Amino acid sequence: MKGRGFSPAPFVLQGECMLFRLSAAWARIELSAAAALAACVTVLVLLNVVTRPLGMALFWVDELAIYAMAWMAFLGASAALHHRNAVAITLLPDSAPTKVLVVIRKSVDFVVFLFALAMLWFCWRWFLPLELMRTGFDTTAFQGRTFNFIYAEPTSTLGIQKYLFWIVMWLFAIGATLHSVVHLVSRPPQEGKA
Repeated sequence: MKGRGFSPAPFVLQGECMLFRLSAAWARIELSAAAALAACVTVLVLLNVVTRPLGMALFWVDELAIYAMAWMAFLGASAALHHRNAVAITLLPDSAPTKVLVVIRKSVDFVVFLFALAMLWFCWRWFLPLELMRTGFDTTAFQGRTFNFIYAEPTSTLGIQKYLFWIVMWLFAIGATLHSVVHLVSRPPQEGKA
């Protein structure tokens, strides 16, 4: 879609500039964290490459690298939504006239928004934060009341509770919701400005 893409910045209504700035700042944080995690994955893999032949394999390195890569992917995917550069099949938008392209973009924005809301709902149902608070943050009582063992499952080699790594799902859902709302409320580009 070369030449037909657009950045929402010039087309955000005056009242939504703050929302766009918040989305842009969140995307910058996501990309910075994703870049740091990519470097972390590289270092962890290289550490594994060095220690295994020496007979001093660090088994926790594999697991930590997997979690770092998962966090990197989720944060990067959310930032990609802000920048509108996620992987897409553009056969239809590339051949559509500008007015149809606007409808397609807003439809995609709406579907992404619905997906982000669904992710928020699923995270809420998975983590059950209010129920955890009702039990006084007593995970044993929480498990007995809900049969949800999210706060009890440790990682295989790190010895850390897995829910700490699953928090990235919340970050992705919040970021995706924010970015999709900005795209939904932004005005489409004017003819000739795209």
